[in-house]
Amino acid sequence: MSEFFDTHAHLDYPDFAADFTDVLARARAAGISRVIAIGTDAESSRRVIELAEGHEMIFAVVGWHPNDAAAAPEDVRPLLRSLARHPKVVALGETGLDYYRLPGTRGENAAEDAPIKLRQAALFRQHLEVAAETGLNCVIHQRGDCFADTLAVLEPFADRVRGQFHCFAGTRAELERVLALNSLVSFTGIATFKNGQNVRDRIAATPADKLMLETDCPFLAPVPYRGKRCEPAFVREIAATVAEVKGCSLKALSQATCATARAFFPKLR
Repeated sequence: MSEFFDTHAHLDYPDFAADFTDVLARARAAGISRVIAIGTDAESSRRVIELAEGHEMIFAVVGWHPNDAAAAPEDVRPLLRSLARHPKVVALGETGLDYYRLPGTRGENAAEDAPIKLRQAALFRQHLEVAAETGLNCVIHQRGDCFADTLAVLEPFADRVRGQFHCFAGTRAELERVLALNSLVSFTGIATFKNGQNVRDRIAATPADKLMLETDCPFLAPVPYRGKRCEPAFVREIAATVAEVKGCSLKALSQATCATARAFFPKLR
């Protein structure tokens, strides 16, 4: 069986509390040998480190999600520096920008949008600064009409920090801009959806050494599990679709995506 990694999983969420051991067992049975657990704030980041310490197959990414930027300390860099020292912390994040949930997009006070955007950008920049200091890369979240602003923050660091644009569903032009910065993209179960042709088109256009696979679990379960809780074992279904789109074998996709992940996450073993 070909080996695959789940490069973005929210394993510390309560969705997995009741059957966590079984979730990992199913992942191993499906050939998923590495799972990267993603932190979204200080407590979440500490939890994913604890999971990584307790399970050989789990590694951690630590950071503060843009949707929770208001709750972050003014300077998150000391926390990130401390957590990044852990031998199983392989990147910083999930960081970036999210304009999808701004007050103005929900019919609320649009005057509140500008300071939220500024706070998200400042937090994102702090992640990039610490990533550059520590030799790690960043897991990047970008949702809503924020692609240009995301690149504007990333570009000054692009010679030192690469980004994983996770759950990528952007345009062909956006893909090309990401790759031009020596960053890469990762794809979720959306690739299997009937209405996911745009994502399959991006998969076809992405060089095999510039993409990774992820579940973003517990969200975005692939077909035939769509609508149910997602879990790392379902990388298998995502991989089957990606291999079909790329016209390659699962073995070739395994070799390419695992090598890409090991190069992007320098402490991944």
